[in-house]
Amino acid sequence: MIIHLKKSIGLDKAHQIAEDNKAFLIEKEDKYVLISSSSQKEVNPNYTSDVIETFVFPNDMQLSSREYMPQTREIQFGNVKIGGNTNHTILIGGPCSVESEGQIQQSSALLKELNLTMLRAGCYKPRTSPYSFQGLGLEGLKLLAKMREEHGLAIITEVRDATHVHEVIAYSDIIQIGAKAMYDQGILRACAKTNKPVMIKRGFGSTLQETVQCAEFVLSGGNDNVALCERGIRTFETKTRFTLDLTGVAYLKEYTNLPVILDPSHAMGHAYGVADLTRACTAMGVDGLIIEVHPNPKVAKSDASQQLNHEQFKALYKTLPPVANAVGRIIV
Repeated sequence: MIIHLKKSIGLDKAHQIAEDNKAFLIEKEDKYVLISSSSQKEVNPNYTSDVIETFVFPNDMQLSSREYMPQTREIQFGNVKIGGNTNHTILIGGPCSVESEGQIQQSSALLKELNLTMLRAGCYKPRTSPYSFQGLGLEGLKLLAKMREEHGLAIITEVRDATHVHEVIAYSDIIQIGAKAMYDQGILRACAKTNKPVMIKRGFGSTLQETVQCAEFVLSGGNDNVALCERGIRTFETKTRFTLDLTGVAYLKEYTNLPVILDPSHAMGHAYGVADLTRACTAMGVDGLIIEVHPNPKVAKSDASQQLNHEQFKALYKTLPPVANAVGRIIV
């Protein structure tokens, strides 16, 4: 249940009502917002005179629900806005991992050549094997910050676990919570305390509701700037890395007010299919696309098979504006 309280009651009383309702409290400019379990359906009669309005929900997808906020949230995603009244589909590009300064310089130069604004690259890699490349860590974050300074690009990079979440918050413009870290409450609660945008990737074995409820952890802590990313789920199919759930994307667009970003690179797992899948994603009218591109994918230290080379990325980019325009959107 979401309860809007009059600002005139004062913060102390708002805290008391929140405590009595076991609710989260968010202070807005014109009101206090209380969020409690969806199992609560009524307001204590003692507080009726303090209440502006209430919202009752069938489940704990509440702040993210279009029943609460009908319009998609507008988020400043680096140098551009997504959601809200914009018709932007942001194209985010870059390698899976920061591997060296030369490599990330080439990636940044590619994006600048195409007038794109956001660079993706991992510094802390949640690998499935302890013997795989784990990322450059803080050194990688510093290289990304250098690219932002030199090329004017916004940076999105992934948090692997709560041990370095504050480093990622400090160095990045957008915080990516990866599929393997989606349930890490240390990360979620830390991200709730910042106003930087957060992109939460759906876990490959997670339901839509479970994914949205992870976003609720961040939203209920006071950070309104949350987007969701569909990157494929694990099914019985073995010929592709994952199965991209575009039906789930349709659900998220219909029932949640969160911007939706799609990651065809991780879903496909093989470079040959990324372009076609990206065009299909664009036709969904989503708020963003995140594509892995590497100067030389054959020598990439992580996810080599799914990364496009620079010429492939350029060729893909040229085909996207007509698809976006057909559904009333523009690639930025």
